[in-house]
Amino acid sequence: MRIIAAAGLLASLIVSGMASQSARADIFSPVPPFKGNDTGGIIAYSMATQVDARQVAVDHCARYGKVAKFLGVQAYEGGYVSFACRWVPYGAADRPIRTLY
Repeated sequence: MRIIAAAGLLASLIVSGMASQSARADIFSPVPPFKGNDTGGIIAYSMATQVDARQVAVDHCARYGKVAKFLGVQAYEGGYVSFACRWVPYGAADRPIRTLY
C-alpha cells in the first residue's frame, strides 16, 4: 500500500512540475523567413520589406514548373506574405522563366 501511495505522490509531483512551466515553442523550432513547397509558401513580412517578395515567390514556384499567385499579406511585424504555386495557365507555350541572382 505504501508503494502505491509513494508512486501516486511522485506522479502528482511530476505532473504539477510540468504544469508550472510555460509552453514556448519558439525556443525549439525557429521559423525561417521563407518556407515553401510545391503548393506554395510563406515569406516573413520582415524579409518582404528587405527583398523583392514577388521575385522570391516567382523563382520558388518556377522550380516546380508553376507560376505564383499571391494570397494575402499580414502587414505587421511577425506577419507573413502567403502565395500559392499554380500550374502554368492553358495556352502558355513555355515553362515559367527562372531568373538568376
